[in-house]
Formats: sequence, structure tokens, C-alpha cells
Amino acid sequence: MQLSRYEEKALRGEYGEATAAAYRILIAIGEATEAEKLTSITWAHISGVNYNTIGEAGLVFLRKYSKDARVRVRTTVNPMGFDRTNPTKLSSKFVRKQMGIVRSYERMGAIASFTCIPYEIFSLPKRGTRVSFAESSAAIFSNSILGLLTNKESALSALASSVTGKSPYSDLRIQEHRQSKVSIKPTFKPKTELDYGLLGYFAGRITKDSCVNFENIPKPGIMTAKALCAAMGTSGSCGMFTLANSERKELIEFDLKEASTLKDELCTSEDGNLIILGSPQLGINELSYLSKLLREKKFNKPCMIFCPRAIHTQASEIGLTDKLKNAGATFMCDSCSCLTPLVTKDNTDSVITNSVKAAYYLKNSNKVRVALKDLQTIVNQYST
Repeated sequence: MQLSRYEEKALRGEYGEATAAAYRILIAIGEATEAEKLTSITWAHISGVNYNTIGEAGLVFLRKYSKDARVRVRTTVNPMGFDRTNPTKLSSKFVRKQMGIVRSYERMGAIASFTCIPYEIFSLPKRGTRVSFAESSAAIFSNSILGLLTNKESALSALASSVTGKSPYSDLRIQEHRQSKVSIKPTFKPKTELDYGLLGYFAGRITKDSCVNFENIPKPGIMTAKALCAAMGTSGSCGMFTLANSERKELIEFDLKEASTLKDELCTSEDGNLIILGSPQLGINELSYLSKLLREKKFNKPCMIFCPRAIHTQASEIGLTDKLKNAGATFMCDSCSCLTPLVTKDNTDSVITNSVKAAYYLKNSNKVRVALKDLQTIVNQYST
């Protein structure tokens, strides 16, 4: 790889061991991805915030690394394991460990965003800007919908990019690599967020390339696009999709039978004790849509809504949170339904969700049974 004079000095440790370690990570990734150089990025989004995700080893590493490391670009972070304003249902050990991770990121200068939808909260750079996003659904959304340029980063590579302001110039950061070789064509028109989620889950599973094309689908809105991106990121390594007619691409059809098979794989219950909404976290659009669906009705089962604190504040200002609380919903900020200790087989037998990503992790990691339904069906079936 070609390195600038500054990068060579940084690699030798002339600007501190934390910076040198970050450059070693990026150069190793760059060599593995055949990058010719490092390129500047303007925004890093780091995963690996939830203690359930990174564990004791991650906590110890961050505690040590954050003593010297400081971020050089805007750096936002993924959800953690619980809502800081409501930790009472968790063990004091988990809370202590989780807050140790939080303090490490804050010490480095990261913004305490605790969100997997940073594109709905922060000002967006212009299309074509290179960023480094570790949250898989955010990376796919940014590439596909916003026109930003990022690879699907790991927690470690995004952290290294935050400290250096650099990332390998490879894969989806290069325009010619953002063209798909495979096109997936549903034989039906996807309508609900669940339809789009199942399509994304199928695409992620069968696509080995960095980019896939979808043919014959309506342009997704923000809710359906988030469902599509999250499911793609859950089932595979593909980091981007395009929407175009198939030209010189391998064409793969996706029919209702395949969609039903995937749903049956993810769905392990017909019903549940608890409604879970927010994977990815809900934004203002989804909260408004949910409020309209409910009108004057109330949930007849407990409902947990996961959203960023910034979105909760915004929703409170326009009266949305009160409407949803009056309908029986409980808000969980700072956290996400995936890998949260708030939802386990110890406190619930089964859950209801509209998220393919949530269904996958709640089933496989949290070990609870899942009923997978679209949001309108959930409201119709579980409110009066």
C-alpha cells in the first residue's frame, strides 16, 4: 500500500501508540482487500457498544485504549444494552460493565448517540462522501439510499477509522465496485415492511458480492428501506443494493413460496406475550405511522418501542410519545431489541415483532420464541 509521509510516521508510533495501533489495523485490512492506499473519511459509526456483544475482553480493551486514543472525525456509536434512565430491571453488574464501555467511548470524544440509525439524527454529508460505518444496516442504507461510500466495517475497523480519519480505499468506496452482477426479481409486489425484510434476508443469504440489484420492486420508503437493509445485513455480507432493470446480470427470482419458507424459519410462534418494535430503532416516520394506525386504540399486550433518545426528544415535542404511551407503549432509548438483556427467556416466553433482524437475534441469541408479523397486522390484532 502507498502511504503518505504522515501515515508512515503514524505507523512508526511518532504520534502515539493508540494512533499507530489504529493504522496497523487499517493497513492489515487494506492489504487483505487489495487497497492501493488509505483515503480520508468524514464520519465513523462504531458498533461494539453493547456489553452483551463485546463482553469482558472488549471492555478491558476499550478501557486501556481510550486512555490515549482520541477521535479525529465525527464519531457516533451504536445502541448499548439498556436505557440509561431505566436500569432497574438489570443486574448491577451488567449496568456497571455497560457504563464502563460508555465512559471509554466518551473519553475518546465519541458522541453518545446510542443509535443504529444515525442518518435520521445527524446532518448528512453530500452524496459521494466516504464514511466508515460498522452498523450493518446503517452501512447498507447509507450506500444504497444516501449515496455515501462505506464498506461494511467491523467494530474494530470503524474505531480505527475514527482515530485516524482514514479507511482503506477499496470495495464499495470505489465507484466501479458499486455495480451489481446479480439481480433479484420478486414475482410479487412487496408492500409491507415485512415483505421487504424477507426480500432483504433472501438477498443477503444468496449474494456473495458486495452489491446486489433488485428488479421489479417499488422504491422503498424509509420504513421499508430500513427493513430491507437490516435484514440484508443480518443474513450476509452484501453491503449495498441498487434498483434497476436487469442488464447483463444473473437473474434470480424470489416468489411467495420462498418468502413463506423464510418466514417459517424465522417465526417460531403464532403469538407472543410482548410486542417488540425497533430493530432498526424507530424514527419519527415510524412513530407517526404507528400513532396513526392506533388512533384511539390501546395495545392489549405490553409493547416496547426502541428508539434513539434524540428521536424520543423530538417525538415528545410534537406529542407523539404521549399518544403512544397512552396506547400502552413503553419507550426504551439508547438500546435496541437485538441482544438486549431486557428481553430474555427468563422474563418472557415469546415475543411479537415486525422486524426480520429482531426475529433472528431474539430467536438465536435471546432464546425466545418469535411471532413475526407486519406492523399493521400487529396493531389490528393486538389493540382494541
